[in-house]
Amino acid sequence: MNRPRHSRSLLSRSSWPEAQRIGVVLRKETVGGALLLAATVIALVWANSPVGDSYQRLSETRVGPSALHLDLTLATWAADGLLAIFFFVVGLELKREFVAGDLRDPRRAALPVVAAMGGMVVPALVFVAVNAGGGSALRGWAIPTATDIAFALAVLAVVSSHLPTALRTFLLTLAVVDDLLAVTIIAVFYTSDLQVGYLAAALVPLALFAVAVQRRIRSWWLLLPLAAVTWVLMHESGVHATVAGVLLGFAVPVLRRDGGEGIGLAEHFEHRVRPISTIVAVPVFAFFAAGVAVGGLSGLSDALRDPIALGIVAGLVVGKTVGVFGTTALFARFTRARLDDDLAWTDVFGVAVLAGIGFTVSLLIGDLAYGLGSDRDDHVKVGVLTGSLLAALLATVVLKRRDRVYADIAAREAVDADGDGVPDVYDR
Repeated sequence: MNRPRHSRSLLSRSSWPEAQRIGVVLRKETVGGALLLAATVIALVWANSPVGDSYQRLSETRVGPSALHLDLTLATWAADGLLAIFFFVVGLELKREFVAGDLRDPRRAALPVVAAMGGMVVPALVFVAVNAGGGSALRGWAIPTATDIAFALAVLAVVSSHLPTALRTFLLTLAVVDDLLAVTIIAVFYTSDLQVGYLAAALVPLALFAVAVQRRIRSWWLLLPLAAVTWVLMHESGVHATVAGVLLGFAVPVLRRDGGEGIGLAEHFEHRVRPISTIVAVPVFAFFAAGVAVGGLSGLSDALRDPIALGIVAGLVVGKTVGVFGTTALFARFTRARLDDDLAWTDVFGVAVLAGIGFTVSLLIGDLAYGLGSDRDDHVKVGVLTGSLLAALLATVVLKRRDRVYADIAAREAVDADGDGVPDVYDR
């Protein structure tokens, strides 16, 4: 017999339209996670093979017009260019969540935002504690603060396909807010040699792009050049070019101009661009970012003795778990809210451990902190990969023990006795 739901319930079921939309997004991200994993494995095998030098030569191949200072290596193009597409989707997703999604309700938005902040602050403190007195090593404090939603959902697809929608939504929203905070950190703390003129100039095509989309213009021949010019000028300004992606995403309106039901422009763009981000941009970045020559077990052991790598592993595995789970528990304690009746705190703990899977943004921040291709950058990659693998294994142990409970919840949520196409639990 189900108990009546508490009026202030944490991680309660979302609305049916939002649950449908989240389900579609999660399925796409799961596919992206599989591609991300494949690209990572290929890069690692190639970089550590007898022809590993060819991988390095490919990564360092320069393409692009030198007159515009865009004769960049393929690895840099992947980090600065392709990830801008990824962050454009992040901007669209975040704006939609807070304008038209369930998170437009401040009471629903508060928990994932607070959890994301805790999940960034604590890992950073753990990294700093491990590297105290390390001088320039402290530049990497932000590396273990990011959660890779594609990798996390790929793990979920394998170990716990029945995870309740509320927990999946919590993980997705937490990761999206996490990405926004991460790009803010990049813009504020990892911007060197700021060129104010270029930055001011970037605002012009950005403003024109905003005016065009506010008028609901969808013409690619107009919007793509404006977005490209914004990206180029942002890149020249010294601010990491991925910031342009988020700002362009924020500029797109969510609601229809007529105020009616249906797909708005932000959702339209998201449907068009997300497959490019998921299938192309992020896996290609992973391919160029993850290929570290470990040098066998001795090389791996040497890398993991570096306080930088240790700080990253501890930050991802311990810091993320404590940060996400701890802030969620404190939120419940001080707001006197109760966890949804279908869930247990073990479930929240499992998701918190899963949030320790950091990859895409963690590797990007590592490049910015220590320099692409440096010895420290190699140790960053080892730390990120090791910490993410440990987090995935630990989350698997925790969540797998509750898989039968999740299956029962999923079965109840699928019942549609009245045949109206909406599961009965959403009619309450």
